[in-house]
Amino acid sequence: MKLETLITDAWQRKALWLWLLLPISGLYGLLTAMRRKAYQLGWLASYLAPVPVMVIGNITVGGSGKTPLIISLVHYLQQRGIKVGVISRGYGGDSTQMPTLVTKDSLPSAVGDEPCLIVNTTGVAMAVCPNREQAITTLLEAHEDIQLIIADDGLQHYALQRDIEWIVVDAARGFGNRQLLPVGYLREPLSRLKDSTVIYHKKIDNPVLSDSLQATNELTMHLQPSPLKRLLAHELKENGTDSVSHPAAPKAGSTVHGVSGIGYPQRFFDTLRTLGFKVIQHPYPDHYDFSLAELLQYTEHPIVVTSKDAVKIKALWRQKRQQVASSEEAKSSHDWDELVTRLWVLPVSAELSAACYQTLEQQLKALGINTAPIDNVTHNVPIH
Repeated sequence: MKLETLITDAWQRKALWLWLLLPISGLYGLLTAMRRKAYQLGWLASYLAPVPVMVIGNITVGGSGKTPLIISLVHYLQQRGIKVGVISRGYGGDSTQMPTLVTKDSLPSAVGDEPCLIVNTTGVAMAVCPNREQAITTLLEAHEDIQLIIADDGLQHYALQRDIEWIVVDAARGFGNRQLLPVGYLREPLSRLKDSTVIYHKKIDNPVLSDSLQATNELTMHLQPSPLKRLLAHELKENGTDSVSHPAAPKAGSTVHGVSGIGYPQRFFDTLRTLGFKVIQHPYPDHYDFSLAELLQYTEHPIVVTSKDAVKIKALWRQKRQQVASSEEAKSSHDWDELVTRLWVLPVSAELSAACYQTLEQQLKALGINTAPIDNVTHNVPIH
């Protein structure tokens, strides 16, 4: 078992042995506080972008629903006439090739899986680089009309000044033992929440009945699942194999392999169960790069993956289709063609309460950014 998986499992079980690491947590907390204070006092230099910056992040390790939230915000801002751009560190990509712009043809191995998902879902202008200043410079050089930049997961990147901070809190998961790393999964103490706009990601027991949460006056969001979609439907059509008879989508009551390489896979598994599926769980580390051999081992039942994992599996499929060398590769290609008939993705969208959008409008207005009034704004778009 990998160390990351071991620690994550210990956090979920609130294992007692974690408390042996308390001195390390104390040192981590001290260094974190000193670093933040140094930026606040100007002892460490920070970058002020020429356009307003909105940071979306969390104070916990693991997924909180941040990426679906960013996608919904981008769609909302685009529909309200705001020229929005997105930056990210590009985790999982090739940092030697950064800063770089993200396009719909970009590969997860080059720019990261989440940037690929964001751009393919929204078409937003986006740049990636561990150095956020370089990412912003690259983005603005290519898109001079951008009015607002959303920084994906830059909450602890204090070298970047920000005008708006939204912290996503997974209300169902909570804060565990409320301790800093590595005893707990807090990146920063809970007091950090007082300085930002906090969006509480709430779990709904019935995904179909979600209107009441969306209408709340609280700053909340939830993930709304859509019907399963064939993971490679578009690619199979382009390849001319969509006419082959494929099994229908699995129905409620059937057994599926739930394969997930996200920060908090249990949420994904729970959602599948809420939809009525019997789930065989296969959790992998966050941002995991799947191989054909790993996917082929899950037989007998359909395989359901997350949208973030889907972008990497699609890239793997394209790579396999381009291999035409040895007979061994030809057999591998045949195995892959059989596998894709069992691959499905669970699209989800982040639905925000009305108060979230009202707060956003007020924050933008304070920055001199006025949104264009339009009718029938769609607040959520599924992530395919």
